[in-house]
Amino acid sequence: MLGAVPSPGLTGRRSALAALGAAAAALRPFLCGLPGCRAPRRGLGQVPRQHPDSGLQLRLPEAAEAARLVLERARPSPPLRRFIACPDLARAVHASLECGPEPVVLECEPGPGVLTRTLLNAGARVVALESDRAFLPELQSLENSLHGQLEVVHCDFFRLDPLGCGSMKPPAMYSEKLFENLGILAVPWTADVPVKIIGFLPQKKERNTLWKFIFVMYERSSIYRYGRIELNMFVSEKEYKVLTAKPGELRSYQALSVLLQTACEIQLLHMVSILYLRMTPRRHLFTGGMTTTNSSTFIHMVKQCLAKRKSKLIDRLNSWSPDSGSKILRELEIPENIITGNLYPEEYRRLFEAMEHSKEFSQSWLYDEVLENNRNINF
Repeated sequence: MLGAVPSPGLTGRRSALAALGAAAAALRPFLCGLPGCRAPRRGLGQVPRQHPDSGLQLRLPEAAEAARLVLERARPSPPLRRFIACPDLARAVHASLECGPEPVVLECEPGPGVLTRTLLNAGARVVALESDRAFLPELQSLENSLHGQLEVVHCDFFRLDPLGCGSMKPPAMYSEKLFENLGILAVPWTADVPVKIIGFLPQKKERNTLWKFIFVMYERSSIYRYGRIELNMFVSEKEYKVLTAKPGELRSYQALSVLLQTACEIQLLHMVSILYLRMTPRRHLFTGGMTTTNSSTFIHMVKQCLAKRKSKLIDRLNSWSPDSGSKILRELEIPENIITGNLYPEEYRRLFEAMEHSKEFSQSWLYDEVLENNRNINF
């Protein structure tokens, strides 16, 4: 059972406690908390840590206790936030991570720290990225009781690398500074996953956040400068249907579907009222004709094609290079009467790579100023 309620202020605290206590009895797995500088004291890669004691067993607060912790830190009218408050769900999330012997896990917005303790008990190296100052003292106390296994950073993961430049104050932060402080080094794109990230997509900005991941992944910028960063995210059913939509499902099959399926392996890990997904960038994304230089053109091509999902693909191709669509479709053995909403993600990639090497499409068939406007979305 899921709950999504804003944390109350000082008034109405007793009634809220009673309601949350009843929810805890039903093992409500999520709670809504509050939003929220301490510079990182050390990096996981900079200070040797003792190997976690295999017998380490931190006590996990029950759902009712987690509810109380949230309420004690409540401020009037906070933004909606969600946490894992059910120990059973926390264990299920850990089991799905498939961590290696020395995993590095970045946990976004741990709040009361139920999942944090579960990961630590399993021996994972955890970086807790918490944006709300109210939750920092308890997390930092836990950090100080361990031996480098936990690092707590005042940071909002979903506000990393904002557009613009200049200095900023936590919880906003640049990914380069964050990863440098943590001692996380860049690895080749074809290497194994260097970091796993767990969190809830921001409830009111799910679509914009996904688009931001798309852009920085295809550019290999921001967090993806360090390799194939794996995202383990809770998403709404609405967004899940878009991310996993198939050709012909015209209500859900969109540019976001094609671009994310082209770039990532998507796996459903857990089903509750919202869904828990793993999105792992494909090892061979940047092979063939796809590069970080032309990937923005691929993004814009897919967006233009799927703006009208019932339109014929050949008409769109001819609008870019008159009378060239029929030839390139024959070369790729794609039916000339196919509509844009019936083309598979791998076919869009093949089409793009063929266009990149085609004499007919050798000119600037998509304009730089349009691409720049497309890139500068207000996230």
